[in-house]
Order: sequence, then C-alpha cells, then structure tokens
Amino acid sequence: MLEVTDISFAYASRRALPQRVLDGVSLQVQRGSVVGLLGPNGSGKTTLLKIIAGVLKAPSGRVAIDGQAVEQLTRRDLARRLAVVPQETQTTFDFTVMDMVLMGRYPHLGAFQLEGASDQAIARDALAATGTAAFEARPFATLSGGEKQRVVIASALAQASDMLLLDEPTAALDLGYQFEITALLRRLNLERGTTMIVSTHDLNLAAALCERVVLLKQGRVIAHGTTEETLTAANIRLLYDVDADVQYHPRAGHLTVVPVGRSR
Repeated sequence: MLEVTDISFAYASRRALPQRVLDGVSLQVQRGSVVGLLGPNGSGKTTLLKIIAGVLKAPSGRVAIDGQAVEQLTRRDLARRLAVVPQETQTTFDFTVMDMVLMGRYPHLGAFQLEGASDQAIARDALAATGTAAFEARPFATLSGGEKQRVVIASALAQASDMLLLDEPTAALDLGYQFEITALLRRLNLERGTTMIVSTHDLNLAAALCERVVLLKQGRVIAHGTTEETLTAANIRLLYDVDADVQYHPRAGHLTVVPVGRSR
C-alpha cells in the first residue's frame, strides 16, 4: 500500500517568495487499485508524482510504501517498487524498441552486468503484453505517438515494479490510440493486478479506468473517494469552473462527462 501523508512542497524562486505547489496532501492507494489524479493546470499533479517517485523531496510530510518511507529506499530498491511512465519520452540516441524495454531491467542488474536471457524473455513478455512485439527491432524514433507510449509502458512492465505512476498517458494521442492505451491499462490491472496512479486531464479516461479519484486544486485535495461518488457535476464545477453533464452510459459501462460551458 502507498501512503502519502501531509505532503507540502514549494518551488524556490530567486525573484519571488517560494511558490507553494502542494499543501498538506494526503492519500492512500491500495495494492491492485487504479487511482486517478485530477485537477487543472498548476494543481500539483505532476509534482506529487515526482515526490512519490523520489525525484523530488518534500520538506514536510511522508511517503511510504508498505510502511517503509521512500527516502529510506535506495534508488535501485525504489525502482523495483514503482515505475514511471512520463507524458513524453525523447531519446538522444537511436535506440531500438528492444533497447528501450531492456532499460526497465537496469534496477535488477548488478554493477557492469549485462542483460541475460531471462531479461530478454521478460522484455519480450512485456512487449507481447502491450501489443508491440512486432516492433522489437525497429528504431524507437520511427514509431507513432501511440506506439511509443505502449513501448514505454512495456519498459515499465519489464521493470517488474509493484506500481505504475502514469503522467497524462493519453496526452496528444488521437481518439483511437486513447482507446488502445485505456484498454491496455485496464487489462494490465485486471490480469496482472498492477497498481496504478494516473494523472490526467481526461475526465472520461478517469471514469473508464479508475476505481477512485483524487481531486487537486491549488495544491490541496478538495475531494477524494470512489469515482462514482466523487466525479460529480458539482465537483467538476468546483475543480474547473465548468458546468458538465455527468451520467452513467450503459453501453460504455461507466460514467461519461460532457462539458457544457463555463460556470461563471
């Protein structure tokens, strides 16, 4: 279980007072669950993911995995517990898809140790799970946006971590690829029990994928709970100043959110 307790964080600035991005944020993520982080730009979603991943250190509060504080874990041990899927992945070198996925095995290798047959097998299993096995030998840079995102998720799976942190996993993807990524994440959760925290602006992605949602505004949690109880028209108005029609769609099998206009 992941526990985030009373996390506050501010970015330092030479020209002004430090800007507080998170203010007393607390949440819990149960093993095997999918939790969505929702909020407008600047609400602190990406910063919170970076603190959970150990990239940033909060001056106050605590992040713990199964009761152990994140700062007590080595970078290698933390990478074995959680993997990060960023919004966009750029590469300086002309890596192949297999190279990219094998990078997920680094936390499991010793110093100067090369990937072995078992690592190759794990990487190919991750490629198969994400429907990207046919791209194994292709340069990563030649893939489409949706294909790249699936390969990055494959690399995270090859990392064999307990938890995935996903920052806008469907950002800048067309509708077809959005459906593909959503279906892939849902399948990974159902079949592998992968725990996920998904930061997103896509309310319908959250409605389709997440069991619970956390609503962040100006660095504070304004609501959290099950998706059905929390993703309401009133909360969307409070979060975005937008009026929305929120209804259960029987064919889709989940809530759908249709923005209808500014509330002010």
